[in-house]
Amino acid sequence: MIEEIFGSSARSMLPTEDCKAQWYAAYTSANHERRVAIQLGERSVEHFLPVYESLRRWKDRRVKLQLPLFPGYVFVRMALQQRLRVLQVPGVARLVGFGGLPTALPEEEVATLRSGLALGVRAEPHPYLTVGRKVRVKNGPLAGLKGVLLKRKKRARLVVSVDLIQRSVAVEVEEADLAAI
Repeated sequence: MIEEIFGSSARSMLPTEDCKAQWYAAYTSANHERRVAIQLGERSVEHFLPVYESLRRWKDRRVKLQLPLFPGYVFVRMALQQRLRVLQVPGVARLVGFGGLPTALPEEEVATLRSGLALGVRAEPHPYLTVGRKVRVKNGPLAGLKGVLLKRKKRARLVVSVDLIQRSVAVEVEEADLAAI
């Protein structure tokens, strides 16, 4: 149809990145991540809200809570031309990016994080780090993932950072599965 109106060269003038589904980080209002995820599901928008389990102690009991791994963010997979469907969700403040345009996350980062959490890798939020030794996971469900090596209570931890949203996650790993970059 476009070619009929504008000629055969019109198809090459269309922005292809606007039509391709990619992962973006949606910044949410405080403590609205779960509600935003539900709303995105109702609107048939592919999304990913990584959570971790936290044991909290209250006066009379202990409770296991599912908390967002990246507080304030929900990941959405969409074509950029469909961003209005996401921005109209109550609780979504904006899509994270630079220069007024949303910036896509690397596909492999989201895929590796999703598969690792699905396989039961224990993760928890961690302060964003820019210094330290960079390593790559050689084996296991997180193979290929890069991060910063830390030690905590004689156990190796890998801090994986999502630069776009300036958040990090600490994951316990075997030192034998790591290689220096």
